[in-house]
Amino acid sequence: MSTGVSADLPPVPPVIADVPGQDHAVAFLARAVHRPAHAYLFSGPEGSGKRLAMRALAAALLCPHGGCGACRACRLALGERHSNMLVLEPAGPDILVGKDASDPNTARWLAAQAYLTPLEPGKKVLVVLQADRLRVEAADVLLKVLEEPPPETVFALLSARPDDLPDTIRSRCQQIAFPPLSEEFVVSTLVKEGLDPVRARLACRLAGGNLGRARRLARDERALDFRDVALKAAASARHGGTAAALAAAETLTAAAKEFRGRLGDELAADLAPFLDERGRPEDHFRSVIRRLEEQHERRLRRAEREFLDWSLLALAASYRDLVAIAAGGENLLINIDRPGELSAPPASQWSSGAAGLAMGAVEEARADLADETNLNPRLILERMFLRLAAHPAHA
Repeated sequence: MSTGVSADLPPVPPVIADVPGQDHAVAFLARAVHRPAHAYLFSGPEGSGKRLAMRALAAALLCPHGGCGACRACRLALGERHSNMLVLEPAGPDILVGKDASDPNTARWLAAQAYLTPLEPGKKVLVVLQADRLRVEAADVLLKVLEEPPPETVFALLSARPDDLPDTIRSRCQQIAFPPLSEEFVVSTLVKEGLDPVRARLACRLAGGNLGRARRLARDERALDFRDVALKAAASARHGGTAAALAAAETLTAAAKEFRGRLGDELAADLAPFLDERGRPEDHFRSVIRRLEEQHERRLRRAEREFLDWSLLALAASYRDLVAIAAGGENLLINIDRPGELSAPPASQWSSGAAGLAMGAVEEARADLADETNLNPRLILERMFLRLAAHPAHA
Protein backbone atom coordinates (compact mmCIF):
# COMPACT_ATOMS: atom_id res chain seq x y z
CA MET A 1 0.00 0.00 0.00
CA SER A 2 1.32 3.44 -0.92
CA THR A 3 2.25 5.74 1.97
CA GLY A 4 1.90 8.83 -0.20
CA VAL A 5 5.58 9.70 0.40
CA SER A 6 8.12 9.30 -2.37
CA ALA A 7 11.02 7.02 -1.57
CA ASP A 8 13.30 9.57 -3.25
CA LEU A 9 12.49 12.26 -0.68
CA PRO A 10 14.81 12.40 2.34
CA PRO A 11 13.27 12.39 5.80
CA VAL A 12 12.64 15.85 7.20
CA PRO A 13 14.76 16.49 10.31
CA PRO A 14 12.58 17.47 13.29
CA VAL A 15 14.25 20.87 13.63
CA ILE A 16 13.45 21.61 9.97
CA ALA A 17 9.88 20.31 10.29
CA ASP A 18 9.28 22.90 13.03
CA VAL A 19 9.55 25.79 10.52
CA PRO A 20 5.91 26.95 10.29
CA GLY A 21 3.85 27.71 7.22
CA GLN A 22 6.57 27.31 4.60
CA ASP A 23 6.13 23.81 3.17
CA HIS A 24 8.13 24.47 0.00
CA ALA A 25 11.08 25.85 1.97
CA VAL A 26 10.91 22.95 4.44
CA ALA A 27 11.13 20.42 1.61
CA PHE A 28 14.05 22.31 0.09
CA LEU A 29 15.92 22.49 3.40
CA ALA A 30 15.34 18.80 4.11
CA ARG A 31 17.20 17.99 0.89
CA ALA A 32 19.87 20.61 1.61
CA VAL A 33 20.77 19.00 4.95
CA HIS A 34 21.82 15.80 3.19
CA ARG A 35 23.79 17.54 0.40
CA PRO A 36 24.44 21.12 1.49
CA ALA A 37 25.55 23.72 -1.02
CA HIS A 38 28.17 26.26 -0.04
CA ALA A 39 25.76 29.22 0.05
CA TYR A 40 22.02 29.94 0.42
CA LEU A 41 20.00 33.11 0.07
CA PHE A 42 16.89 33.21 2.28
CA SER A 43 14.61 35.83 0.74
CA GLY A 44 11.23 37.10 1.85
CA PRO A 45 9.50 39.86 3.81
CA GLU A 46 10.04 40.43 7.52
CA GLY A 47 8.10 37.92 9.58
CA SER A 48 7.90 35.27 6.86
CA GLY A 49 10.05 32.84 8.83
CA LYS A 50 13.31 33.05 6.89
CA ARG A 51 15.47 33.68 9.96
CA LEU A 52 13.88 30.79 11.85
CA ALA A 53 14.49 28.60 8.79
CA MET A 54 18.12 29.72 8.66
CA ARG A 55 18.54 28.77 12.31
CA ALA A 56 16.90 25.41 11.65
CA LEU A 57 19.26 24.68 8.76
CA ALA A 58 22.24 25.69 10.90
CA ALA A 59 21.02 23.42 13.70
CA ALA A 60 20.60 20.48 11.33
CA LEU A 61 24.10 20.99 9.89
CA LEU A 62 25.73 21.33 13.31
CA CYS A 63 23.72 18.65 15.12
CA PRO A 64 25.48 15.27 15.50
CA HIS A 65 22.08 13.63 14.89
CA GLY A 66 21.20 15.60 11.78
CA GLY A 67 18.76 18.03 13.34
CA CYS A 68 17.02 16.43 16.31
CA GLY A 69 15.95 19.82 17.66
CA ALA A 70 16.62 18.84 21.27
CA CYS A 71 20.38 18.44 21.77
CA ARG A 72 22.86 21.05 22.93
CA ALA A 73 24.05 21.82 19.39
CA CYS A 74 20.48 22.38 18.17
CA ARG A 75 19.55 24.59 21.10
CA LEU A 76 22.65 26.74 20.65
CA ALA A 77 22.20 27.03 16.88
CA LEU A 78 18.52 27.92 17.22
CA GLY A 79 19.60 30.74 19.52
CA GLU A 80 22.46 31.75 17.16
CA ARG A 81 24.89 30.97 19.98
CA HIS A 82 26.77 27.94 18.63
CA SER A 83 30.52 28.51 18.53
CA ASN A 84 30.65 27.25 14.92
CA MET A 85 28.01 29.76 13.85
CA LEU A 86 29.04 33.34 13.12
CA VAL A 87 26.57 36.13 12.40
CA LEU A 88 27.34 39.33 10.50
CA GLU A 89 24.74 42.11 10.63
CA PRO A 90 24.65 45.86 10.08
CA ALA A 91 26.11 47.78 13.00
CA GLY A 92 24.63 50.97 11.51
CA PRO A 93 22.99 51.76 8.19
CA ASP A 94 25.25 49.36 6.25
CA ILE A 95 27.55 46.36 6.54
CA LEU A 96 31.06 47.77 6.21
CA VAL A 97 34.12 46.23 4.59
CA GLY A 98 36.29 46.84 7.68
CA LYS A 99 39.91 47.91 8.08
CA ASP A 100 41.26 44.37 8.35
CA ALA A 101 40.39 40.89 9.62
CA SER A 102 40.50 42.06 13.24
CA ASP A 103 37.75 44.65 12.69
CA PRO A 104 34.71 42.87 14.21
CA ASN A 105 31.34 42.59 12.52
CA THR A 106 32.67 43.58 9.10
CA ALA A 107 33.03 41.77 5.79
CA ARG A 108 36.80 41.33 6.16
CA TRP A 109 36.31 39.89 9.64
CA LEU A 110 33.77 37.33 8.38
CA ALA A 111 35.91 36.41 5.37
CA ALA A 112 38.88 35.73 7.65
CA GLN A 113 36.76 33.66 10.02
CA ALA A 114 35.65 31.49 7.12
CA TYR A 115 39.14 30.04 6.70
CA LEU A 116 39.84 29.40 10.39
CA THR A 117 39.46 25.98 11.99
CA PRO A 118 36.09 25.75 13.78
CA LEU A 119 36.11 25.73 17.57
CA GLU A 120 34.13 22.49 17.62
CA PRO A 121 34.32 19.53 15.22
CA GLY A 122 32.06 19.68 12.19
CA LYS A 123 30.84 22.33 9.80
CA LYS A 124 30.78 26.08 10.16
CA VAL A 125 27.76 28.22 9.33
CA LEU A 126 28.41 31.87 8.47
CA VAL A 127 25.32 34.08 8.43
CA VAL A 128 24.82 37.53 6.87
CA LEU A 129 21.67 39.27 8.08
CA GLN A 130 20.14 42.03 5.91
CA ALA A 131 22.64 41.12 3.21
CA ASP A 132 21.20 43.77 0.89
CA ARG A 133 22.86 46.35 3.15
CA LEU A 134 26.38 45.23 2.20
CA ARG A 135 28.42 48.17 0.96
CA VAL A 136 29.85 47.64 -2.53
CA GLU A 137 33.36 47.00 -1.25
CA ALA A 138 32.01 44.68 1.48
CA ALA A 139 30.08 42.70 -1.14
CA ASP A 140 33.30 42.34 -3.16
CA VAL A 141 35.07 40.83 -0.15
CA LEU A 142 32.23 38.39 0.43
CA LEU A 143 32.13 37.50 -3.26
CA LYS A 144 35.76 36.36 -3.20
CA VAL A 145 34.96 33.91 -0.39
CA LEU A 146 31.86 32.64 -2.18
CA GLU A 147 33.92 32.08 -5.34
CA GLU A 148 36.47 29.97 -3.43
CA PRO A 149 34.47 28.64 -0.45
CA PRO A 150 36.37 26.90 2.34
CA PRO A 151 35.48 23.23 2.85
CA GLU A 152 32.84 22.35 5.42
CA THR A 153 31.62 25.95 5.47
CA VAL A 154 28.06 26.99 4.61
CA PHE A 155 27.00 30.59 4.06
CA ALA A 156 23.44 31.76 4.75
CA LEU A 157 22.47 35.21 3.49
CA LEU A 158 19.13 36.74 4.51
CA SER A 159 17.36 39.60 2.79
CA ALA A 160 13.91 41.14 2.49
CA ARG A 161 15.16 42.87 -0.68
CA PRO A 162 17.20 40.28 -2.57
CA ASP A 163 17.09 42.31 -5.79
CA ASP A 164 19.28 44.91 -4.07
CA LEU A 165 22.09 42.35 -3.82
CA PRO A 166 24.69 42.30 -6.60
CA ASP A 167 23.94 39.72 -9.31
CA THR A 168 27.35 38.18 -8.70
CA ILE A 169 26.39 37.39 -5.10
CA ARG A 170 22.93 36.06 -5.93
CA SER A 171 24.22 33.82 -8.70
CA ARG A 172 26.50 32.00 -6.26
CA CYS A 173 23.71 31.22 -3.80
CA GLN A 174 20.83 28.81 -3.93
CA GLN A 175 17.81 31.02 -3.28
CA ILE A 176 14.98 29.94 -0.97
CA ALA A 177 11.85 32.08 -1.19
CA PHE A 178 9.62 32.75 1.82
CA PRO A 179 6.25 34.25 0.86
CA PRO A 180 4.29 36.20 3.51
CA LEU A 181 2.36 34.12 6.02
CA SER A 182 -1.41 34.48 5.75
CA GLU A 183 -3.39 36.04 8.58
CA GLU A 184 -5.40 32.87 9.07
CA PHE A 185 -2.24 30.78 9.39
CA VAL A 186 -0.71 33.14 11.98
CA VAL A 187 -3.95 33.32 13.98
CA SER A 188 -4.55 29.57 13.91
CA THR A 189 -0.94 28.95 14.98
CA LEU A 190 -1.32 31.24 18.00
CA VAL A 191 -4.68 29.73 18.92
CA LYS A 192 -3.17 26.23 18.82
CA GLU A 193 -0.56 27.52 21.26
CA GLY A 194 -3.38 28.31 23.70
CA LEU A 195 -3.83 32.03 23.04
CA ASP A 196 -7.18 33.78 22.94
CA PRO A 197 -8.52 34.00 19.34
CA VAL A 198 -9.35 37.71 19.54
CA ARG A 199 -5.99 38.57 21.09
CA ALA A 200 -4.28 36.39 18.47
CA ARG A 201 -5.98 38.20 15.58
CA LEU A 202 -5.28 41.61 17.09
CA ALA A 203 -1.62 40.71 17.58
CA CYS A 204 -1.38 39.41 14.01
CA ARG A 205 -2.80 42.59 12.52
CA LEU A 206 -0.69 44.90 14.68
CA ALA A 207 2.39 42.84 13.78
CA GLY A 208 1.65 42.99 10.07
CA GLY A 209 1.58 39.19 9.79
CA ASN A 210 4.97 38.75 11.47
CA LEU A 211 4.49 35.50 13.42
CA GLY A 212 7.31 36.05 15.90
CA ARG A 213 6.23 39.59 16.73
CA ALA A 214 2.57 38.53 16.87
CA ARG A 215 3.47 35.80 19.34
CA ARG A 216 5.23 38.30 21.60
CA LEU A 217 2.34 40.75 21.38
CA ALA A 218 -0.19 38.05 22.21
CA ARG A 219 1.69 36.56 25.15
CA ASP A 220 3.16 39.58 26.93
CA GLU A 221 0.68 41.62 28.96
CA ARG A 222 2.87 44.70 28.54
CA ALA A 223 3.46 44.11 24.83
CA LEU A 224 0.83 46.66 23.80
CA ASP A 225 2.36 49.44 25.89
CA PHE A 226 3.78 51.01 22.75
CA ARG A 227 0.30 51.38 21.26
CA ASP A 228 -1.23 52.83 24.40
CA VAL A 229 1.57 55.36 24.85
CA ALA A 230 1.42 56.43 21.19
CA LEU A 231 -2.35 56.89 21.14
CA LYS A 232 -2.37 58.91 24.39
CA ALA A 233 0.51 61.07 23.17
CA ALA A 234 -1.25 61.77 19.86
CA ALA A 235 -4.53 62.64 21.58
CA SER A 236 -2.71 64.99 23.97
CA ALA A 237 -0.91 66.68 21.07
CA ARG A 238 -4.11 67.25 19.12
CA HIS A 239 -5.98 68.87 21.97
CA GLY A 240 -3.19 70.77 23.70
CA GLY A 241 -1.47 72.78 21.00
CA THR A 242 2.24 73.33 20.45
CA ALA A 243 3.38 72.75 24.03
CA ALA A 244 1.41 69.53 24.25
CA ALA A 245 2.86 68.33 20.94
CA LEU A 246 6.41 68.82 22.23
CA ALA A 247 5.47 67.09 25.50
CA ALA A 248 4.01 64.17 23.51
CA ALA A 249 7.38 63.65 21.84
CA GLU A 250 9.05 63.65 25.25
CA THR A 251 6.51 61.10 26.57
CA LEU A 252 7.13 58.70 23.70
CA THR A 253 10.91 59.13 23.91
CA ALA A 254 10.84 58.39 27.65
CA ALA A 255 8.76 55.24 27.07
CA ALA A 256 11.31 54.03 24.52
CA LYS A 257 14.14 54.52 27.01
CA GLU A 258 12.20 52.56 29.63
CA PHE A 259 11.75 49.72 27.14
CA ARG A 260 15.49 49.71 26.48
CA GLY A 261 16.12 49.45 30.20
CA ARG A 262 13.93 46.35 30.47
CA LEU A 263 16.14 44.57 27.93
CA GLY A 264 19.20 44.98 30.13
CA ASP A 265 18.50 41.81 32.14
CA GLU A 266 18.35 39.55 29.08
CA LEU A 267 22.11 39.36 28.59
CA ALA A 268 22.64 37.51 31.88
CA ALA A 269 20.13 34.85 30.84
CA ASP A 270 21.80 34.44 27.43
CA LEU A 271 25.26 34.06 28.96
CA ALA A 272 24.25 31.57 31.67
CA PRO A 273 24.81 28.38 29.58
CA PHE A 274 28.45 29.40 28.93
CA LEU A 275 29.49 30.12 32.51
CA ASP A 276 30.96 27.70 35.05
CA GLU A 277 29.50 27.04 38.48
CA ARG A 278 31.23 30.16 39.79
CA GLY A 279 29.70 32.34 37.09
CA ARG A 280 32.96 32.71 35.14
CA PRO A 281 33.23 32.25 31.36
CA GLU A 282 34.43 28.80 30.30
CA ASP A 283 37.60 29.17 28.23
CA HIS A 284 36.38 27.49 25.04
CA PHE A 285 33.25 29.68 25.02
CA ARG A 286 34.98 33.05 25.36
CA SER A 287 34.50 33.91 21.68
CA VAL A 288 30.80 33.00 21.88
CA ILE A 289 30.38 35.15 24.99
CA ARG A 290 32.12 38.08 23.33
CA ARG A 291 29.84 37.72 20.30
CA LEU A 292 26.74 37.58 22.51
CA GLU A 293 27.83 40.71 24.33
CA GLU A 294 28.35 42.51 21.01
CA GLN A 295 24.96 41.35 19.70
CA HIS A 296 23.29 42.45 22.92
CA GLU A 297 24.92 45.87 22.73
CA ARG A 298 23.69 46.27 19.14
CA ARG A 299 20.21 45.24 20.22
CA LEU A 300 20.24 47.80 23.00
CA ARG A 301 21.27 50.48 20.50
CA ARG A 302 18.35 49.51 18.26
CA ALA A 303 15.84 49.04 21.08
CA GLU A 304 14.66 52.64 21.35
CA ARG A 305 14.18 53.01 17.60
CA GLU A 306 12.35 49.68 17.47
CA PHE A 307 9.97 50.78 20.22
CA LEU A 308 9.37 54.07 18.43
CA ASP A 309 8.78 52.27 15.13
CA TRP A 310 6.24 49.92 16.74
CA SER A 311 4.56 52.94 18.36
CA LEU A 312 4.27 54.84 15.10
CA LEU A 313 3.13 51.72 13.27
CA ALA A 314 0.31 51.36 15.81
CA LEU A 315 -0.53 55.06 15.48
CA ALA A 316 -0.65 54.77 11.68
CA ALA A 317 -2.89 51.71 12.05
CA SER A 318 -5.26 53.73 14.23
CA TYR A 319 -5.57 56.47 11.62
CA ARG A 320 -5.99 53.80 8.96
CA ASP A 321 -8.90 52.39 10.98
CA LEU A 322 -10.50 55.84 11.02
CA VAL A 323 -10.29 55.86 7.21
CA ALA A 324 -11.92 52.42 7.12
CA ILE A 325 -14.76 53.50 9.42
CA ALA A 326 -15.38 56.67 7.42
CA ALA A 327 -15.70 54.47 4.32
CA GLY A 328 -18.05 52.01 6.04
CA GLY A 329 -15.41 49.30 6.45
CA GLU A 330 -15.85 48.46 10.14
CA ASN A 331 -15.06 44.82 9.36
CA LEU A 332 -11.57 45.83 8.12
CA LEU A 333 -10.25 47.23 11.40
CA ILE A 334 -6.72 46.44 12.56
CA ASN A 335 -7.48 47.45 16.16
CA ILE A 336 -10.34 45.00 16.54
CA ASP A 337 -10.38 45.50 20.31
CA ARG A 338 -11.36 49.18 19.90
CA PRO A 339 -14.45 49.25 17.63
CA GLY A 340 -16.59 51.21 20.07
CA GLU A 341 -13.88 53.75 20.79
CA LEU A 342 -13.18 54.27 17.09
CA SER A 343 -16.89 54.66 16.24
CA ALA A 344 -17.66 57.24 18.96
CA PRO A 345 -16.63 60.89 19.30
CA PRO A 346 -14.02 62.27 19.04
CA ALA A 347 -12.69 59.51 16.78
CA SER A 348 -15.88 59.31 14.73
CA GLN A 349 -15.58 63.01 13.83
CA TRP A 350 -12.58 62.36 11.60
CA SER A 351 -13.09 62.51 7.84
CA SER A 352 -11.31 59.95 5.70
CA GLY A 353 -9.23 62.73 4.13
CA ALA A 354 -8.02 64.10 7.47
CA ALA A 355 -7.23 60.63 8.82
CA GLY A 356 -5.35 59.85 5.62
CA LEU A 357 -3.24 63.00 5.98
CA ALA A 358 -2.46 62.11 9.59
CA MET A 359 -1.51 58.58 8.59
CA GLY A 360 0.82 60.04 5.95
CA ALA A 361 2.53 62.25 8.54
CA VAL A 362 3.13 59.24 10.79
CA GLU A 363 4.47 57.08 7.96
CA GLU A 364 6.83 59.89 6.94
CA ALA A 365 8.15 59.99 10.50
CA ARG A 366 8.61 56.19 10.44
CA ALA A 367 10.66 56.49 7.26
CA ASP A 368 12.81 59.20 8.86
CA LEU A 369 13.41 57.01 11.92
CA ALA A 370 14.40 54.08 9.72
CA ASP A 371 17.17 56.21 8.25
CA GLU A 372 19.81 55.70 10.93
CA THR A 373 21.74 58.74 9.76
CA ASN A 374 19.03 60.75 11.54
CA LEU A 375 20.68 60.89 14.95
CA ASN A 376 17.93 62.66 16.92
CA PRO A 377 14.66 60.69 17.00
CA ARG A 378 13.09 63.24 19.32
CA LEU A 379 13.25 65.96 16.65
CA ILE A 380 11.48 63.61 14.24
CA LEU A 381 8.75 62.96 16.81
CA GLU A 382 8.35 66.64 17.62
CA ARG A 383 7.89 67.46 13.95
CA MET A 384 5.33 64.67 13.57
CA PHE A 385 3.27 65.65 16.63
CA LEU A 386 3.32 69.32 15.60
CA ARG A 387 1.94 68.31 12.21
CA LEU A 388 -0.73 66.13 13.85
CA ALA A 389 -1.71 68.99 16.17
CA ALA A 390 -2.14 71.27 13.16
CA HIS A 391 -4.36 68.82 11.22
CA PRO A 392 -8.10 69.49 11.50
CA ALA A 393 -10.35 66.46 11.91
CA HIS A 394 -12.02 67.38 8.63
CA ALA A 395 -10.15 67.84 5.37
